[in-house]
Amino acid sequence: MRGGAQGQLLLASDGHYYIVKFQNNPQHRRVLANEMLAHTLLRHLQLPTPPGEIIEVGPALVSASGLYIESGGRRIPCSPGLQFGSRYPGDPSRLPVYDYLPDSLLRQVLNADCFLGMVVFDKWVSNADGRQAIFFRDRLASWRCAAAASARPAPAEQRGFVAVMIDHGFAFTAQRWEFRDQPQVGIYPRPWLYEQVTGYDSFEPWLGWIRDFSLDVLDDAFKRIPPEWYEGDIPALEQLLEQLYGRRRLLPDLLRKAKDGPRDPFPNWSAATLRQ
Repeated sequence: MRGGAQGQLLLASDGHYYIVKFQNNPQHRRVLANEMLAHTLLRHLQLPTPPGEIIEVGPALVSASGLYIESGGRRIPCSPGLQFGSRYPGDPSRLPVYDYLPDSLLRQVLNADCFLGMVVFDKWVSNADGRQAIFFRDRLASWRCAAAASARPAPAEQRGFVAVMIDHGFAFTAQRWEFRDQPQVGIYPRPWLYEQVTGYDSFEPWLGWIRDFSLDVLDDAFKRIPPEWYEGDIPALEQLLEQLYGRRRLLPDLLRKAKDGPRDPFPNWSAATLRQ
């Protein structure tokens, strides 16, 4: 909740806690649309992200609880209406959640391979923010990254650390809704996570899933986004989704440019396989 959108922790009527971003957050109301769109895409790609919901916050709650946004040295009441909520993984008073783990623990994260899938995703959506993740302990049998589908199942009650990807408000270059491709976008600042990359095959199955992505998923995402999150500018949202769909074919080139960038994140990807 330390981010620029100044999310608020709220308990919703479904009994779950959510980190809620409000329409009048300091970044832009479009970041709510970006969050919902990214959530829909990530769930389809089987990449770990919290459930995302539309949270209705009434004026009475804003007034009674004193919810506010800090902007320009002033406190402004949060706007009532429909907001975006990212579900907290449990009861905040009982479940510790971390945004950093030392390497000794990060190497034990069950679904760490999903950071490779997130490179592909962040390249696709031109995420202008650094890759962010949270970590917490849970029953390992409940978590399985797509790349680990053939791995031996964890014992039913075994617990350990898992990773969940958060904060996608700066996808599509935030409120600009355009695609600016930079080599280091989507690279999590822990180099050893990418030591296993030896070629394009290392980014499967996500690379193939995006290549064969269904327009129906984008249509579903379009329908889920409240018009007030993008000020009813339907042509702009339609154009964004059309460009996103067309970018699927660019992903191999974007990954290659990441390797050729100032800081090669994939040192074990040889020149021979790069040309394949």
